[in-house]
Amino acid sequence: MSDPSNDSTTLDASNPATEEQHAEESAMAQESPKNSAAEIPVTSNGEVEDSHERGFSRDLKRSLPAGLGLSETQITSHGFDNTKEGVIEAGPFQGGQRIQQKSGPVILADETKNPAMEKLELVKKWSLNTYKCTRQIISEKLGRGSRTVDLELEAQIDILRENKRKYENILKLAQTLSSQLFQMIHTQRQLGDAFADLSLKSLELHEEFGYNADTQKLLAKNGETLLGAINFFIASVNTLVSKTIEDTLMTVKQYESVRIEYDAYRTDLEELNLGPRDANTLPKIEQSQHLFQAHKEKYDKIRNDVSIKLKFLEENKVKVLHNQLVLFHNAITAYFAGNQKQLEQTLKQFHIKLKTPGMDAPSWLEEQ
Repeated sequence: MSDPSNDSTTLDASNPATEEQHAEESAMAQESPKNSAAEIPVTSNGEVEDSHERGFSRDLKRSLPAGLGLSETQITSHGFDNTKEGVIEAGPFQGGQRIQQKSGPVILADETKNPAMEKLELVKKWSLNTYKCTRQIISEKLGRGSRTVDLELEAQIDILRENKRKYENILKLAQTLSSQLFQMIHTQRQLGDAFADLSLKSLELHEEFGYNADTQKLLAKNGETLLGAINFFIASVNTLVSKTIEDTLMTVKQYESVRIEYDAYRTDLEELNLGPRDANTLPKIEQSQHLFQAHKEKYDKIRNDVSIKLKFLEENKVKVLHNQLVLFHNAITAYFAGNQKQLEQTLKQFHIKLKTPGMDAPSWLEEQ
């Protein structure tokens, strides 16, 4: 009898349909990794099933060539609602854990300064400076602290303050004289009008009233000229006292404030130098030395500015007061001498223009 297995083999080999079926099965077996990569089951929520994802990752590792040198490959999938595609991350193993390598442009951002911290730092510096200066002022008043003194400069400042007080007194007296002279001129003008009226009504005393009327009117006119000279003198001295001298004294006040700061930091440095020198005190001594040097430069600069201003002030003061004193003397002398011509010449010499009473604004007829 013949073997049945041989018969079946003979039948399968002789059947053409059976041979085609075997060829299709072998082709499908070779394409199975590709089909598994193409067919990834997804849940109803659009997420990849974990079991199929792990299987796909395992098949992908097998299909990758060994030359790539990747010891691990991980596939990250996203839902269908995400516009990004799947990303394959790869990295070497170290100690059983994968080190994630990040790449991309590095952006260096400057640290933004906090305005509140800056204000707090300014308040801190101001408080410390105020404390040091207050301590220095109290020490000087109690006679315990030392102060820096420039004898020549201090003497010039004292003379300037004394002169300012004297000039203010002269200014006050000149203003009083101007006010009284204005009242006298007003009275003389009224008296001249009264004499002129009586000269017209009293025939027997016509000449006498007329002489007196002309005299009072002449005195009033000369008084107005003298009043203009005095007011010009007052304006010039007032400018010298309230602006020029006051500006210099403001610089002197700044000089004194800077001098107190300089002495405060100088005293602080001297106290640190007298103490022990160790790792804790050396940084403080260096910082104190730096602050002392900065305040010393500031003190020297403003002391030089004060010296220059005092020099120019003295030159300007002499020039201004010389002209004004000559004007005041010549005007007073010509007025009481009754020399109207010399009085008017004095005003022209100093370019003084008088305002005629009642001529401040032109009349409507003159405007036409």
